Amino acid sequence: MTKRAVFLALSAVTVAALQAGCGEKSVTYLGDVKPIIDVNCASCHVPGGAGYEKSGLRMDSYDGLMKGTRFGAVVVPGSSVSSTLYILVAGKADPSIRMPHGGKSLPEADIATIAAWIDQGAKN
Repeated sequence: MTKRAVFLALSAVTVAALQAGCGEKSVTYLGDVKPIIDVNCASCHVPGGAGYEKSGLRMDSYDGLMKGTRFGAVVVPGSSVSSTLYILVAGKADPSIRMPHGGKSLPEADIATIAAWIDQGAKN
């Protein structure tokens, strides 16, 4: 095998390992994200709640979350930085629309969990 072939083979293995997350813990909606949402978001984002009435975002189920608001999706699977959900809980938007609204910020670990879930494809 030539040096070039070895280099290409090692490059391919490296890329595959990076794409696989190098052993990164798989984050699930039900086990990891839903408990965060249930405690911090769901009470406002259900029919009759202020968040739901204002945006149409229902957060008491995976399907409701993935449907998004009447203005569009809040989760872009594979890209937390493009996802409104992450932008709002991470404080990357105007402070007046930070979520949870009017409450204390989510712990960094919860924000990281939401980001990882989205980046891993936001699967149910």
